[in-house]
Amino acid sequence: MDEKKIAEEKKKWEARNLKKAPEKIQSTSGMEIQVLYSPEEIPQFDYLNDLGFAGEYPFTRGIQPTMYRGRVWSMRQYSGFATAEESNRRYKFLLEQGQTGLSVAFDLPTQIGYDSDHPISQGEVGKVGVAIDSLADMEILLDGIPLEKVSTSMTINATAAVLLAMYIAVAEKQGVKPADLRGTIQNDVLKEYVARGTYIFPPQPSMRLITNIFEYCSREVPQWNTISVGAYHIREAGATAAQEVAFAFAIAIAYLEAGVKAGLDIDDFAPRVSWIFNTHINFLEEVAKFRAARRLWARIMRERFQAKDPRSWMLRFHTQTGGCTLTAQQPLNNLVRTTFQALAAVLGGCQSLAVCSYDEALALPTEESVRLSLRTQQIIAHESGVTDTVDPLGGSYYIENLTDEIEKRAGDYIAKIDQVGGAVAAIEKGYIQQEVQESSYRYQKEIESAKKILVGVNKFQVKEPPVKGLLKVDPRVRKVQVKRLEELRGSREPKRVAASLEEMKKIAQGQGNLMMPILECVRAYCTLGEICDVLRGVFGEYEPIVTV
Repeated sequence: MDEKKIAEEKKKWEARNLKKAPEKIQSTSGMEIQVLYSPEEIPQFDYLNDLGFAGEYPFTRGIQPTMYRGRVWSMRQYSGFATAEESNRRYKFLLEQGQTGLSVAFDLPTQIGYDSDHPISQGEVGKVGVAIDSLADMEILLDGIPLEKVSTSMTINATAAVLLAMYIAVAEKQGVKPADLRGTIQNDVLKEYVARGTYIFPPQPSMRLITNIFEYCSREVPQWNTISVGAYHIREAGATAAQEVAFAFAIAIAYLEAGVKAGLDIDDFAPRVSWIFNTHINFLEEVAKFRAARRLWARIMRERFQAKDPRSWMLRFHTQTGGCTLTAQQPLNNLVRTTFQALAAVLGGCQSLAVCSYDEALALPTEESVRLSLRTQQIIAHESGVTDTVDPLGGSYYIENLTDEIEKRAGDYIAKIDQVGGAVAAIEKGYIQQEVQESSYRYQKEIESAKKILVGVNKFQVKEPPVKGLLKVDPRVRKVQVKRLEELRGSREPKRVAASLEEMKKIAQGQGNLMMPILECVRAYCTLGEICDVLRGVFGEYEPIVTV
């Protein structure tokens, strides 16, 4: 290929066809997009070093040699609401419809370590997820679900150790050994300080809990993914595609460094690190983002951490379509949006996928809407043909240019964060939060000025009647949970409860691993709030940084 000749011919083409400079267009990450791409836009492109082959370093084209020709991605629908009984029925419905793994949503009190009868829980019990106050609730939630066969993802962070302990205890009651359990806990507290806010403890004790889980699971629950780094939530807060990758990677680097500092070998726990990414609406940029992320992570693991195991180099990720892209206006349009987003995730090489339901901008999804979301995945997998070959967009001049540029921009951000002392220091100083807030502000201004068109929101509006048939959580859910808590406290062994909580407190005040004492508290039917209150007394609570 004569690159000089191509460059000359491209200039002639521009002179013939582009009489005036075309309007500048930028991607969501601020990258200027050319009218047409040629080899000129990827001058340093090295096929073997930058692209390579699927299943081999640097994994740009995918982490498995045959990708979806071997097995399609795990299909999950993020689900959980009201009581454990109602969520259990929804999980069984989804499994009957062909879902291949569970993805559990917990309500806000569960996420921040309060029981349903705590005053702060008023109005939030069972609203955005299922209420889990104790092992008794978890037993009901997983009743009739064979844990040795089903992989379960739990979106839980500050209280991840407690919920994992409950899951293990239920498995024990089912006769399933911890070593046979497969699944994921999100367990990514650092991004909570950046994006979502469901933190409890300050960063340092939070990091201790995370590394305790790493250590415990490497011995006892070896098939469990001990952390799912939440790039998704950083994107939902307003980050660009490049920032989503960069800030999540910087946070993951902090976790890995903490694990190594705690005495763990990088190859003993890095293979169990997984990810949850957002798949946003800019279709081709999202495809390129996943490819860039895989390549950048492989290089970080091999070069920065000197990992020797190829499994440590692999970026294994779950993807959820963008909740922030859903609109309450003309909600059926969301079916189109989420289909493109799901397709981008598949073309980008995800290992697991959940598609938002079209009515989620208005309420929790109904059975009909959640089935449509699952069918979207099944149609892509079995009818579209995109699974027939690996990385079908690889080699596109535009895709490769975007891939290179996102990798470069993400790498530049990581270097800046290293300069300020790493992710924990960058969060404590408010740097990452400020960057995300500024990106979110710019995006919102573009919508308000109609520079960015949102169909049905700032253009192509229609008069709409109120949406009917939305799912509403019965406000009596809290009464059910409070009654269950009263019965639980009256039926358990008070001495065992007190002794297990006291033992956990002693270890929290020292340097030992907290997973075993937490598991003992769970087995004694201590409540989530009781466990977290003891840890609050030892660790304190985090006070957020206010940025202006």
